[in-house]
Amino acid sequence: MKTLRRIACLPALFVLLVCLAACGTVRPEQAVEPEKPEQEETVQNTEAEAPADPIAEAADTAAENVPLEEGDNMIYAHIGEETLKIRPAANSSAEAFAALLADGDITVEMSDYGGFEKVGPLGVSIATNDERITTEPGDVILYQGNQITIYYAENTWTFTRLGKVEDLTPDELREILGDGDPTVVFSLK
Repeated sequence: MKTLRRIACLPALFVLLVCLAACGTVRPEQAVEPEKPEQEETVQNTEAEAPADPIAEAADTAAENVPLEEGDNMIYAHIGEETLKIRPAANSSAEAFAALLADGDITVEMSDYGGFEKVGPLGVSIATNDERITTEPGDVILYQGNQITIYYAENTWTFTRLGKVEDLTPDELREILGDGDPTVVFSLK
């Protein structure tokens, strides 16, 4: 009886093996060349293709004409009578932000979040260059492509660095940002 069951299972086992072998077989017309690794880029754009945004596209186009190297062209954040000097990061997001500012100042109503940053809506979306980083006081960050933050303490998350406030201690920065909801005017002058 056991032998009869084993014999009855053999055709099913044979069919299963044929199917498994066929799954691993690739016909020449189905062959796909393996992807060639691209040259490593120093900046990766991690944002998937987004719906067309004419303002962001204009900023991206303008950014191509406003190359920023780390240290070139300062960005300024005016808070009341104080002005923060921001050294731009060397990435396409900082270039796009500078291109937006070349067209005019951007006013952002910021509010405190989490006890470590002031954040506000940028009013437009720009491409991100997200990476996991731990912020330091003075980091200026693009969050989700459409919000700008100025950090006065540490936080670890995935976002895009736009620049770094220069020549201020963490305490001086915190005092300038204040306890309330500051209005910050970003400009190139």
